[in-house]
Amino acid sequence: MTGIPETDLARHAAKMAKKKAARDKIMATKSDEKGLVIVHTGKGKGKSTAAFGMIFRSIAHGMPCAVVQFIKGGMATGERDLIQRQFSDICAFHTMGEGFTWETQDRARDTQMARAAWEKAKEIIRDPRYRMVLLDEINIALRYEYLDAAEVATFLTQEKPEMTHVILTGRNAPEALIEIADLVTEMELVKHPFRAGIKAQQGVEF
Repeated sequence: MTGIPETDLARHAAKMAKKKAARDKIMATKSDEKGLVIVHTGKGKGKSTAAFGMIFRSIAHGMPCAVVQFIKGGMATGERDLIQRQFSDICAFHTMGEGFTWETQDRARDTQMARAAWEKAKEIIRDPRYRMVLLDEINIALRYEYLDAAEVATFLTQEKPEMTHVILTGRNAPEALIEIADLVTEMELVKHPFRAGIKAQQGVEF
């Protein structure tokens, strides 16, 4: 016994049936498939976390995938350790950065490393075996103009295989990327423990 009046239950069932019929009608028109350009940006936490969720989903479906990290350096992260330990046969992982620009303090070297990461990314994306490719923190490299946003957008538009998904993460995604992307999510910052003096913690940030 729910304690809910029968009239309310019937009204709810009718409402949900109507909603399902409308939803089914919409879904019937969605039949196309294509490789997506996906952008995760914004000041809020969770851009890379959400992207790695898609990578692990691809792994679970047996879809070959790859990660190229543009900024993050040698510090161990849970995602990289797990992928390299358990899933290296299906997910290639390349950490090409040496840390954030305020840590390296060497623009010439940062640019050189970003260019190397981009060349590796292009090589991987061109290979149709990879169904999903994550370019982690590439937006940071674009923001500091280590890479040219127009070049990246043109490559993704003209050379990405039709069924390959590419995810680009990082704050301040340039308009050139947003314009060509199929899916753009902006993470909004509401609260963050860092502002309360709490450092990055294992299992939450890395």
